[in-house]
Amino acid sequence: MSDPRAAARAIDALKRGWPIAIAGAAGTLHLLAIETADAGRLAAFDPGEDADILISSTRAATLKLGNQLAAADPARPVRVARAPWIDLAGAVALADPAFDLATPLKGPYRAIPVGSEDAASAALELARLAGLLPAFFVGAVGDAEVTIIPADIDAYDDSAALMIAARARLPVEAAENAEIVAFRSRDDATEHVALILGEPDGTPPLVRLHSECLTGDVLGSLKCDCGPQLHAALHAIAARWGILLYLRQEGRGIGLVNKLRAYSLQDQGFDTVDANLRLGFAIDARDFGVAARMLSLIGQTRIRLLTNNPEKVNQLSAHGIDVAERVPHSLPSNPHNAKYLDTKRDRTGHQL
Repeated sequence: MSDPRAAARAIDALKRGWPIAIAGAAGTLHLLAIETADAGRLAAFDPGEDADILISSTRAATLKLGNQLAAADPARPVRVARAPWIDLAGAVALADPAFDLATPLKGPYRAIPVGSEDAASAALELARLAGLLPAFFVGAVGDAEVTIIPADIDAYDDSAALMIAARARLPVEAAENAEIVAFRSRDDATEHVALILGEPDGTPPLVRLHSECLTGDVLGSLKCDCGPQLHAALHAIAARWGILLYLRQEGRGIGLVNKLRAYSLQDQGFDTVDANLRLGFAIDARDFGVAARMLSLIGQTRIRLLTNNPEKVNQLSAHGIDVAERVPHSLPSNPHNAKYLDTKRDRTGHQL
């Protein structure tokens, strides 16, 4: 039986630099996150200095390991054999693309059988949920703070567990007659909110799915279009009635710290897609099933969707939301985000 609380404890352990174990169908992997490891913790976890490295296939491609892989599956985890030159600093350089140019990597590296693919894939997903780089020291034995199974992560990250936690009147600049609704689940501490603007009139509401962007929404970053999109959406919705869903999925689902790492890679010339791949993540890791659940809970399953992203339409439709119309939501670019918008159009299918 799955236990979402076990996944929550595992996420906490990873953030603190404690080892965990994931029991898969083909065996148990003992794991220590490279990002939060230090010399003492690594020595305790791996006294024989023979623990291999687990990374994602997108990171492996950056390291030129693609020709060693048996299958070209972008979701496939990759296990790298430990070599004498892979100490803690070497493992960090292998995991973190910030060191790709500043510190030449000490290859060659050799990909070997993962051993327990479902456990390894679960580990990479757990790292993303923890906001860490998807990279681990991995062994077959060792002490673990908590042992989980892959199904624990699925149960923890299940949007069906989301419930309404609170609601209140919230006058905002775009509309004084607004109500805010907060959502959370029993196990995942992430809280999402919906802002309902105006009064329902029997027509499908105009809905905007807006993923959290601290740099754009709060700090006014010019590198993206998130802040202007948020404020323009509020006014467009308020013109009649509708709902803004504010989803706590920073950085397309990879977290704030990893998003800033992607920004640093963009400063080196990589676009947003290649930056995410070099970090070891998917191009877009967001789950819009969360938005579908929020809409269902407030009784709005037929909507007009304010978006340029067809994938939002597809995911909402797959989760039972009837998207009666896609309403374009385009804003002018600036010199800092023009390339970002071009990448959205050319590489992720946004209809700008």
